[in-house]
Amino acid sequence: MKFLIQRVASASVEVESSIIGSIKKGFLVFIGIREEDTVEIADKMIRKLLGMRIFEDENGKTNLSLADVSGELLLISQFTLYADCRKGNRPSFIKAGNPELANHLYEYIIHECQKQIPIVQTGSFGADMKVSLLNDGPFTIMLDSDEI
Repeated sequence: MKFLIQRVASASVEVESSIIGSIKKGFLVFIGIREEDTVEIADKMIRKLLGMRIFEDENGKTNLSLADVSGELLLISQFTLYADCRKGNRPSFIKAGNPELANHLYEYIIHECQKQIPIVQTGSFGADMKVSLLNDGPFTIMLDSDEI
């Protein structure tokens, strides 16, 4: 499982010319799920995501978590995080999880995050989405379940 986390001043997602999710200060998280992923892996990733201290404190140090700053979440499913570009110029996506598994784990992640973060917005699984963001920093981190 991969989470591409962007600390944002604001972010939104649009489907068919309608904004379906929008946040102010917080994290925009692109979520990639592969076939081997489980609820246990999702739990580990959620704990790491929500514990990340990448907001500045009064001394300018990245020492505050999402909860510490009353931050919001925008969670977007993105199978392309598992693109394999080693051969040729056209990426392969065979490492991405099947849609049924990926949607199940995506919905699980949303539900678990909602237990701890008051404002959690989402994209639409499998839809053609337009994502807008104002990256704060810029600050972007890749969490890979194989590395945590």
